[in-house]
Amino acid sequence: MAVIKRKIVKPEADAPKEPRPRTLHDRLVERACGWLKSTCGCSVAIGELRAVTGSGETPDALGWRSEYSILVECKTSRADFLADRKKPFRMKPSMGVGTYRFYMCPPGVIQPEDVPEGWGLLHLEKNRVRRVVGPQGNIWTHGDNLRFANPRNQDAEIAMLVSAMRRIS
Repeated sequence: MAVIKRKIVKPEADAPKEPRPRTLHDRLVERACGWLKSTCGCSVAIGELRAVTGSGETPDALGWRSEYSILVECKTSRADFLADRKKPFRMKPSMGVGTYRFYMCPPGVIQPEDVPEGWGLLHLEKNRVRRVVGPQGNIWTHGDNLRFANPRNQDAEIAMLVSAMRRIS
């Protein structure tokens, strides 16, 4: 019986990792966070936050104002959008995060008539975020804007905030 030893080549520990190229999704998430902070007036906006929650949701961008939270899900393809609808926290909205919820995509990926009830739609047009569907004005907690308010999983939102704070402290 012969024993063959293979030489295992380990990467050098000090070798820097190559940064992965920025994708369209990365750009959408970055713009969503900027939109949450500037246009929506969120005090806190976090992109692609991973935290242990009961729902399993990993939002692309989530922002908080004193009165409510805003979720932005970024989609680069129609297939991704259609798959999103099948997630448990989409089928049962009270499991999801965000009092107000939006999809963000390039024009043509999602049409206004495709957007679920209670959701908004944002299009990234060149360097501008355009609200296609959603609450109007700066204060969304009254009048016709209330039709966009969703039940939310506050425990999951708190877990996400704690996770974010843990990373910076």
